[in-house]
Amino acid sequence: MSETKSGSPKGESIYLAVGFLRRPHGVMGEILMDLHTDFPERFKSGRKVYLGPQHEAATLGSVRAHAENLLIKIRGCDTPESVGKYRNTWVYVKASEVPPLPQGQVYKYELIGLDVIDDAGNSLGKLTEILETGANDVYVVRDDKKEILLPAIPDVILKIDMESKVMTVHLIDGLV
Repeated sequence: MSETKSGSPKGESIYLAVGFLRRPHGVMGEILMDLHTDFPERFKSGRKVYLGPQHEAATLGSVRAHAENLLIKIRGCDTPESVGKYRNTWVYVKASEVPPLPQGQVYKYELIGLDVIDDAGNSLGKLTEILETGANDVYVVRDDKKEILLPAIPDVILKIDMESKVMTVHLIDGLV
């Protein structure tokens, strides 16, 4: 059995949310997209994306900056009415299609499922969710009995070992 780079335990693709479609713009079928990625430059004409909870495949026709967001055109949607069906829809890419990051960096989705231990070697559970807050992310760690919320700051997150799938943390008083 071959090992896949990015997939679920059952072998399905993992989709990463990279944008959110707001509303049609103008009369040519463009739609305003909020960015939810650190790599907006990857949105180009011809890029394949997946729309909505069913991950409907679509291809970008044109992409242009608009304030802090993008105006995109989806191929096959040439009117505000035809693109309007995608209003309030998430835009995804497949995790297997994202380029690798520089050495020592990981995508957030790769952290999900890591075993979390404290700096004394005690198991705290698995990282199950990442909450994005204004100041810093918060890692949700769960075991059979409890849930711990850990701020993703250097004083708490000491080491991430992706090879052994273990995150070592320092618990600050009041976190447990």
